Amino acid sequence: MLVPKRTKYRKMQKGNNRGTAYRGCDVSFGDFAMQAVEPGRLTARQIEAARMAITRHVKRAGKLWIRVFPHRPVSKKPLEVRMGGGKGGVEEWAADILPGRVMYEIAGIDEKTAREAFRLAGHKIPIGYKFLVRGVIESPAPVKAKKGKAS
Repeated sequence: MLVPKRTKYRKMQKGNNRGTAYRGCDVSFGDFAMQAVEPGRLTARQIEAARMAITRHVKRAGKLWIRVFPHRPVSKKPLEVRMGGGKGGVEEWAADILPGRVMYEIAGIDEKTAREAFRLAGHKIPIGYKFLVRGVIESPAPVKAKKGKAS
């Protein structure tokens, strides 16, 4: 499971998830990428489940890069606990994803296999995505895509 080795503070405020990503938007390492088209939050479990779906489909061929990491602690109070008594304990770790952020990259396989691998991974994550190819110029604003549908 993806968890930071150490953090400056144990808990974090909720914050907001508005705007678009300006960093991590290009295909930097692989030949094909999976780019978010809507804001959301990926938990460490979802990141790992999508990684497993991709590696199972490509049968360990090629190389996979995970471009997101769950830095944000998500706290939760236990069930049936009254209000007050402070903030709850850290329940899970999550990554805030903005539209345009590249989540996964893959190299060493053909485009058809990469599309299918990302389609399978798209079922494991709660945000829409689109398929990117290295060197192909895309429109600057991400196009809204339905969850699980690669453009």
